[in-house]
Amino acid sequence: MNNTPSLRRTPWRLGLSWLAAAWLGVAGPVLAQGDWPQHPITVVMTFPAGSGVDVVARQIQEPLGKQLGQAVVIDYKPGAAGNIASDFVSRAKPDGYTLVFGTAATHGSNAALYKKLSFDVETDFVPVAPVLDVSNVLTINPDVVPVRTLKEFVELVKANPGKYNFASTGNGTGTHMAFAEFNSRVGLDMTHVPYKGGPEAMTAVLRGETCCIMNQVQTVLTHYKAGKVRLLGVTTAKRVGAVSDVPTIAESGLAGTKGFDSSIWFGLFAPKGTDPRVVQRLNSAVQAVLENPEVRAKLEGAGNSVRLESPEQFKATVKANRQKWAEVVKAAHISLD
Repeated sequence: MNNTPSLRRTPWRLGLSWLAAAWLGVAGPVLAQGDWPQHPITVVMTFPAGSGVDVVARQIQEPLGKQLGQAVVIDYKPGAAGNIASDFVSRAKPDGYTLVFGTAATHGSNAALYKKLSFDVETDFVPVAPVLDVSNVLTINPDVVPVRTLKEFVELVKANPGKYNFASTGNGTGTHMAFAEFNSRVGLDMTHVPYKGGPEAMTAVLRGETCCIMNQVQTVLTHYKAGKVRLLGVTTAKRVGAVSDVPTIAESGLAGTKGFDSSIWFGLFAPKGTDPRVVQRLNSAVQAVLENPEVRAKLEGAGNSVRLESPEQFKATVKANRQKWAEVVKAAHISLD
């Protein structure tokens, strides 16, 4: 008889324990995500310190941290056109605390350029938020190529096939792909010389080691104002406010340049499996930063265009961009190991 009450209580206790476990199992993640973030967020940088990508990331770093209530830390893992950083983040825990600062190269053209990648740029990442569109500009050392217009540049290079080298910030980067698309469209025979990053590539042009580069407006602006380089054409469909006196490449009227638009974007990506609520929180925080008049003026004053998109819209942008660069890579016959 003493065992009877115990047997009768057992199902009740088991049921209570099961309910408690179920409640914790459901409520635990909800509370965790509701309190996110609880510690600093790391943004893994795809290119070296001082590069155009890094400059933009550092401009939004502090205000983004204020929006999220936690510090944002930049961790540099440059190399292989951003593939090292992308690979690292693709294997990171999908908790929203490790992101990668990607570009139209790292999460666009690289998929077509590299035969073997340790990650899938489409399925291993969640597009979080774009930051801006970046205009490149054909920048020359006038001591190496003494021309004043894009038409004169093309005529000079065509008259000397294989003589001139163009610099880039690395194989497969936006600066490489913009020039590759231009050369393919216009029919130029030039040699590509990749450098480790923006500072090294610009130094090469300034020293006359290479004749030119299609670098970001924000990167060449100081040298342009100092009269050290000449700008022949921006890669965007419209002129750029920071260098409004420089025509677009399409304005040149040269054969093959109609509709030329080789602008690139920068944006944040999270590892696949990241909670959609965290992604949305990050997206809202980024948009709030970009809508800040002071931040926006600084970014656009350097020749960029702020891009505001939801995670879904950014996903569509990334997909369309990847398809576009795959066509460029094929047309230019580019392949990297």
